[in-house]
Amino acid sequence: MKRLLTLALLWNLTAPALASADEPVPIGTRRELFVDDSLVERLVGRAELRLHHPTPREVALETGEPWEGNATNYVTVFQDGDVYRMYYRGSHASYLGGKDRPSTRDVYCYAESRDGIRWSKPALGLFAWNGSTRNNIVWDGVGSHAFSPFRDANPRCPAEAKYKALGVGGEKPGLYVFRSADAIHWSLMRPDPVITKGAFDSQNLAFWDADRGEYREYHRDFREGRDIRTSRSADFLEWSEPEFISYSANIDPGHRVDPRADVKDPVGEAYPFGRVSELYTNQVAPYFRAPHLLLGFPTRYIDRGWTESARALPRYDYRQVRAKASRREGTAVTDGMFITSRDRRRFSVWPESFLRPGLRTRDSWFYGDTYQNWGLVETASAIADTPPELSLYVTERTLQETGGVLRRYTLRLDGFVSLHAPLVGGELVTRPLAFSGARLTLNISTSAAGSVRVEVQDRDGKPLSGFALADCEPVYGDALELAVGWKGNPDLGSLAGKTVRLRFEIKDADLYSYRFH
Repeated sequence: MKRLLTLALLWNLTAPALASADEPVPIGTRRELFVDDSLVERLVGRAELRLHHPTPREVALETGEPWEGNATNYVTVFQDGDVYRMYYRGSHASYLGGKDRPSTRDVYCYAESRDGIRWSKPALGLFAWNGSTRNNIVWDGVGSHAFSPFRDANPRCPAEAKYKALGVGGEKPGLYVFRSADAIHWSLMRPDPVITKGAFDSQNLAFWDADRGEYREYHRDFREGRDIRTSRSADFLEWSEPEFISYSANIDPGHRVDPRADVKDPVGEAYPFGRVSELYTNQVAPYFRAPHLLLGFPTRYIDRGWTESARALPRYDYRQVRAKASRREGTAVTDGMFITSRDRRRFSVWPESFLRPGLRTRDSWFYGDTYQNWGLVETASAIADTPPELSLYVTERTLQETGGVLRRYTLRLDGFVSLHAPLVGGELVTRPLAFSGARLTLNISTSAAGSVRVEVQDRDGKPLSGFALADCEPVYGDALELAVGWKGNPDLGSLAGKTVRLRFEIKDADLYSYRFH
């Protein structure tokens, strides 16, 4: 009963943010992805919403310097003009009494790149380590347990605070705020923490939310396990009362089952609120190609104990050593998840992993591995004549005897989730929409035999004259933006601003996003 009352309360709190099913969603010319089913009315045939997974690439960074170490979690990466900037924690935790190398304190380190692929560690000369400033330590002091910078896109931001950061770690518990004019030299904006309600023992982060015209932060707390709170601010100094975010487990993406049916949530019993599992980090930010959408890549934390499978995981002997201080250091495992939000408070959770630890024999499957960095960046593809792709950076070899590793992973632009169907085909029909512009383009990948067709319908689902499925020329190929035409006519200008539905027919293809221009 307590659980049902809690869920009912959460629904009442979040319901005002959900539009009526009959009310058209004003999408204008914004890019829409299939990362949630907010715009989906129904799926037909073999169509499904399919979660995709990044591809592992080369090792981007190893952290073996004396001031670095094996605790390279809580990484931030962003592109700043022609420079890619990376901030990562440098510290070492020895489980062997210093026989591997001594344990060291938390500092924050800096690396940079011109392409997001090859990284260097500049000698910054800012902080001394063993008597020398020849190192890449960018911050040492309050806030250096988890220090998360960002470039402030607020148009009213003063030059001396062009870059801002949240940090945790100091005598007073809470989140401290920092500023910088050049992303290298940092100073506290206030001597005391500005947010004090929470646990904070994770990567806590903030950003300028251009879609809402305010700063937004997400930080760690506990609510029947590891969870996430959020608050907002107009000036980065005074913040609203932090509140827990709410969740809905995306166990039926695309509404294949009648949402009014009494379907038992197979994952919600163990973790209430639709959270699916405990969430260690959150990595939430607006997606730069669709800023109205927040995408998050939290770390899933799970401890199954000393099972037979746990004994078969990499380095059972070292797991036993780690477990002497705390069992979970040997038995807990971590991987990456995917969550999304449109209203900044209610998140749709994909229960399956976005990032699995992988087929490894030594350097992964430990507690602390498979932490994704905060921030997605565009990088060039290794394949010639191919569009840019998304890069992200993931931890390996965490808390082992040597330094840690960050491996680069790649994903197609918008390639988180696709509308997919085999050659026998399937369909998706949207909720009522209102768009701007006169042309529709698709981010698709088809086989040589596959295709996508689009029908434009009225509010009641009847095809509009000239824009029926039979009028649509099949779209096929592999491109980020392919135009849709109806009997040679791509002009939708006469329908702009009216209430319409889209019917996507898909065969042996993946449709990642669509946009009106």
